[in-house]
Parts: sequence; C-alpha cells; structure tokens
Amino acid sequence: MPSRTATRPPRTPDLTSYDLLAPQLSGGKDSAVMMAVFMEEARTAGVADRVISYHSSLGVLEWPPVVFDGIRYPGVSELAALQSSAFGMPADRHLEVTHTMPGPDGIRMPHSLLTEIALYGRFPRKGSPYCRKSAKESMVSSAWTPIVRQLGRELGRPVRILKVMGLRSDEGPDRKKHAVFRTVQVNGSRIVDEWLPVKDWSTAAVKEWHTDAPVPHAWTYDSVPGAGDWAGTSRCSCSLCVFASRHDVLLSIGRRPRLASLYAEVEQARGDSFRADWRITDLIRHAEQCGAPDPGVVCPDDGPEFTALKKQVRAALKKKPRKEPELARRAGRALCDGCTVHS
Repeated sequence: MPSRTATRPPRTPDLTSYDLLAPQLSGGKDSAVMMAVFMEEARTAGVADRVISYHSSLGVLEWPPVVFDGIRYPGVSELAALQSSAFGMPADRHLEVTHTMPGPDGIRMPHSLLTEIALYGRFPRKGSPYCRKSAKESMVSSAWTPIVRQLGRELGRPVRILKVMGLRSDEGPDRKKHAVFRTVQVNGSRIVDEWLPVKDWSTAAVKEWHTDAPVPHAWTYDSVPGAGDWAGTSRCSCSLCVFASRHDVLLSIGRRPRLASLYAEVEQARGDSFRADWRITDLIRHAEQCGAPDPGVVCPDDGPEFTALKKQVRAALKKKPRKEPELARRAGRALCDGCTVHS
C-alpha cells in the first residue's frame, strides 16, 4: 500500500473480537483511503472473511457517471463498488442499500432524499442533519438485521459489529469532534462500535495517496473529468448538499442545472430555504447573472430515473408537510459586490 504521511489513530480496535466488519463506502476520496487502511488491518488480523462493505446509495442525487471527450467516468455508486473490489472484496460481499417505498404497481421503488425533504417540509440543518440518519445510517443498520438474526441464533449472544467510516477531522469542526473509536449502539441483539481509521489524515495526504491509487477518484473533484487537478468540488456527497461550501454549491448548480431547479421547486413550495443563509433560488440567479465556477461538464439529467424523481417530488409537494418551515432565516450573505442573497 502507498506510504501514509499522517498520524495513525491513537486506538486500533481488536478486529478479531467482531463478528461482522462493516466498512461504509461513500465512493469519495476518503472512503477509498479508509478501505485501503482497514483491509490491511483486517488481513493482518486474519479476519478479512468477516468483512462486508456497504454503500448507502442516494440514487439520482448522487454524482452520476458522465462521458467526457469520449471517455466514460463512473458515478459514485460504481466507485464505491470499485473501492471494495480494489482491496480484495468479492462482488457478493459489497452491498448497495437505499431507501425505498411502494410503487404504483406494488413493486418497491427508490425513495429519494429530496422527496423526503419535500414531505418533511424542511431542509436538513447543522442542528438537524436528519439526511445522514434517514438516507444513510438507518439503511445500513437495516441491512445488518438478517445477519444479526442468523448469527445471533448461532452464537447465542448479541452480535458484535464494527462500523468503519472514512470521516476525517479536516472535513469540518463537527467531524473533528468525533472520537476515533466509540460504541454507538448496544441492545439485546447487537453491539455496534464505530472506528475512524483515517480521522487524522490531512486532505493533502489523501490527495497524495490517490496519485498512485488502484481506484480512480470521482470525476467531480476535478475541473473537468480526468483533469486530475482537484479543482472541482471539494466533497463528493449529494450533488447539491446543504452542508457544502458556496463554491461547491455554485459549481454543482452549473453541473446539474435541472436538479438545482427541482430543489428550487421544493424551496419555493415549502417556504424553507436550502440553507439558513442562502436560498438556492438566489444561488441559481447568482450563477446565471453574476457568475459561477466553470462547470466543465453538464449532466443532462434526462433519463427515466430523473423523470421518476420529478414525479415523486411533485407528488410529495401536494401533501401537507410534516413540519412547518423554519421561518427564522438569516438575511443572507453577500455572494459578490452588488449581489446579496436575500430571504
């Protein structure tokens, strides 16, 4: 494995004490590094056969695959699977999970996070990041249930699970506060611990590792797919993330204008703002009239999945929201000279 230039975490759990080792792969740059570090530890401990990797898919809201200059670049879900296989996991030991709902023909269909936002009536906030719980953590936890039932019967005790994630301190103050190792759930059927093996890696170290990594990084990190300049979005989560920087949101609006317009529909119908300080309606106007980063590539978003998302979101907007909008929005922050985002 490439040499690492970051400090090892202060505590490495005993991997042999767990019945299921469950790395969570986002498809982003950090989860690839995490998988490399973790699988090295798992093989050293002789427990690689206990590993099942998971990806919580956000469906249409994720960065999709694109074709640029005749070359196809994979989307986030595909990258997550590549990250798993690159470090020795068989295809049947990587699971993609997503939130679903009953469809009109009785067959379950994806239930988008944007649809959930429309039904809820409010966008996620720093004080209420429900998107992480409903669209990611709870999906993986539910996927463990069949394994917990089977192993629980065989073992006659709670199943011990180690959730392994690629969160890093450099990503923000909230993630800096996360413990490298902690217990997150204890009940009669399971005991779940969480380990962040690359928490202290710097962003520079992660990018350096990707220089000769066995798996590509997501195209959205670059100014154009394949550039390798890390001049695109700084993170690879939802294409339009309420926790992203202004630069990232403006760049995402340019890269996925049809998706941005759908977010604006939700914002206008519910009255809540995309962020407490920025309305996406105003960010779109700013991008059109005052300037925004060159998107480099534009996703058409013209397939059946996007069409289904629009129908689902618009149907949700016809229903009464579960929560009234947060009306105490701040006045906004200036985007540039003479251009201010107002409520």
